[in-house]
Amino acid sequence: MTYAERLRTITAERGRLCVGIDPMPSVLDAWGLPHDVDGLERCARGIVEEIGGEVAVFKPQSAFFEAFGSRGVAVLERVLVDISEAGAMSILDVKRGDIGSSMAGYASAFLGDDAPTRADAITVSPYLGVGSLKPAVEAAVAGGQGLYVLARTSNPDGGSIQLADAGGVSVAQHVVDTVAALNPAAEHAVGLVVGGTHGDPGCDLSRFNASILVPGIGAQGGTVTGLAAIFGDALPNVLPTASRGVIGHGRDKVSALAEELLAELATI
Repeated sequence: MTYAERLRTITAERGRLCVGIDPMPSVLDAWGLPHDVDGLERCARGIVEEIGGEVAVFKPQSAFFEAFGSRGVAVLERVLVDISEAGAMSILDVKRGDIGSSMAGYASAFLGDDAPTRADAITVSPYLGVGSLKPAVEAAVAGGQGLYVLARTSNPDGGSIQLADAGGVSVAQHVVDTVAALNPAAEHAVGLVVGGTHGDPGCDLSRFNASILVPGIGAQGGTVTGLAAIFGDALPNVLPTASRGVIGHGRDKVSALAEELLAELATI
């Protein structure tokens, strides 16, 4: 199956929730774990152990693993295997973006059957031009994987660039429209990242034709009940993401918090 088909299947079975695996210092503290590779592994893999059979998608944040060098990346590789073995899907949050052979190099690290850090999808940055992502698009389609292109991110500072004028539309709208045009040939494998923290995302998503990853639910202030007002007709494409709101209160609360969000999402 294509990435889009696999995502539809798993979210129909388990609900539309993506849980971020962000083993940052405050999360390690909440879990009573040391700030070292052992604590990193016990936390990250523990999240999957707790809810891997319930949640459709996990989004490991590569930065918190890379901070520990090669040993941290090795933990990330084991976490990605854990996610797959739990029957869930993975979106690796790496936000890579480059040109030519460099973009192809990044793609080969994460996309394709032989990728050493293989994920079901990765996040990418379009700010060297959406066209610069072509090697990643091609690798994702060939591997039955996906991409999520940053369009309107959840952080407050993003608007200064993403809402700037790009020939009569915002930069974010340019990204949305360009990615949508790619998707018929790309098997609808190229999604967007649009934060759930803005009352108005500043771009029209009503005709977008693939998955929309929505970070910011929970600790950043986004809510499940606010999604309909933000996304309107695009709501069926939305994949809400919660990180600290699920994992940031200790291991013993992870399952209950995930179930609470899944119940909320089932009502919209």
